[in-house]
Amino acid sequence: MPPPPVARPDAVRVSAPAKINLFLHVGAKRADGFHALESLVAFTEVGDRLTFTLAKTLSLHAEGSFAAKLPLPDDNLIMRAARALGGERSASIVLEKILPVASGLGGGSADAAATLRGLNLLWALGKSERELMEIGASLGSDVPVCVLSKPALMEGRGEIVTPVTALPQLTLVLVNPSVMLPTVDVFSRVEKRTGIGQMGRSPARLETLWDVTAYLAGARNDLELPACALAPIIDDVLDALSGQAGCALVQMSGSGPSCFGLFESRQLALNATEEIAHKHPKWWVRVSRIADANIGAPHWLHQSVKRKH
Repeated sequence: MPPPPVARPDAVRVSAPAKINLFLHVGAKRADGFHALESLVAFTEVGDRLTFTLAKTLSLHAEGSFAAKLPLPDDNLIMRAARALGGERSASIVLEKILPVASGLGGGSADAAATLRGLNLLWALGKSERELMEIGASLGSDVPVCVLSKPALMEGRGEIVTPVTALPQLTLVLVNPSVMLPTVDVFSRVEKRTGIGQMGRSPARLETLWDVTAYLAGARNDLELPACALAPIIDDVLDALSGQAGCALVQMSGSGPSCFGLFESRQLALNATEEIAHKHPKWWVRVSRIADANIGAPHWLHQSVKRKH
């Protein structure tokens, strides 16, 4: 009598949530050419999605709102992450590109990190989160914290990631003015630096919107001034968010041009989203929340039955 069939998962799906920098302080340029950084990072419920399926070759296909704006050479960050993790192993990768490209929301890094998490499960490699973060550090400065996909302090050039007490799931509005701003161009113009060590090692427990805004009083994004010099429309985005009822904090994220506002309630955030989108129909405007700790967990899509021989 043959052994009973065993379930074999067919595909893995992973969210690649947008990253926001609640503050981003830049220190001196290091000997390796990277700038020293200090940032409190959180993730949102909006982001790209990736699906991984066992296949005979390694391939990548993009679809979704921003797929047409995303070049996919064979050495793009997703493919590099797959090869760094699995060598010659194969899989079919489908990227649903929901986040704007070169937007300061960590989309490319989040996609690479999701690739590490998803293929680690699909290929049954059993690598720990720390091992995946170490691989991520070889791919880009934001990749390690995106592997974690939880609130964290990011230091060094991005490779030092310290999880912090979970942030409240605050409502926020994300706005991108539909321009692309390469990170390297922004960093090349940094002059005024807050420096490292201004915020302490970790925030106190943050339970409410007002805890967060109090902690962030005096913090800044050191990349905002050079980003605005390159793309003055960022000032328009910041003003549009600041003028909305219930907006308690406005900040540019990463190297821009995307900005976010933290709101007192979801209804006020929805009102703001509607108004900003109406006044600026070419802008990308989304209401979301700071995500919970499980936002980046990979999961099986479905199962088929395969008999053991």
